[in-house]
Amino acid sequence: MEFLANCLHDLTAIGPGGVPMVMAALFLAGLAGGATHCAGMCGPFVIAQSAAVADRAAAGGMLARISGAALAPYHLGRALGYGLLGALAGGFAGLVALGTGLRFLLAALLVLAALLMLAQASARIAALLPRLPAPRLPAGIEARMGALIAAPTGLRGVALGLMLSALPCGLLYGALAAAAATGSALGGALAMLAFVAGTVPALVGVALLGRFFGRRAGPGMRVAGAALFALNGVMLGAMAVRLVA
Repeated sequence: MEFLANCLHDLTAIGPGGVPMVMAALFLAGLAGGATHCAGMCGPFVIAQSAAVADRAAAGGMLARISGAALAPYHLGRALGYGLLGALAGGFAGLVALGTGLRFLLAALLVLAALLMLAQASARIAALLPRLPAPRLPAGIEARMGALIAAPTGLRGVALGLMLSALPCGLLYGALAAAAATGSALGGALAMLAFVAGTVPALVGVALLGRFFGRRAGPGMRVAGAALFALNGVMLGAMAVRLVA
């Protein structure tokens, strides 16, 4: 029973303060990726939702416009989806690592996450990584998604966020590797929630300013993003070294 409890909610599998450090690293990754990756990949979904509520938001003034751009139901759905993925990854890794005594597995996951984050920081390294084909969804799911985007409020927005959180994404895989390294379901969920929180500012910017955000952010954001990815890659690598030292 104690073993199962550890896999569910132990926050010390990678040492004292380990989970907060992973959360900080993934929040930085979310900030960097939100402006340089998510804004492009998820931007069309965000812009479409913003356009769907634009008339009602415009009628309510600036505060209503900002509230509409926040797309709170959508981001809540993303948080639920990513949190669930993080909980599954962390719980499974903890089950394997603690059940077999192979605790170095958690350090290996941290190293993997560090390498994936460093790859995000370097266009040359990222170009060497295998690229996933563009995700193709069944026609029925695409039709359902279109209906949700047309009216992305309340539970419909939450459902859309849940659906889109399952799309393949290289940055997501790096974040999940770090979440798995926490060694527990609770730790993995918290890590992914920190990641989602980091992506929100850029996506709200896209909803407010549309494609103008991406053009204005451009080169400066890419340089800053590369620096943040490099920083959290170093942080995760240092945690791996501390874990096996």
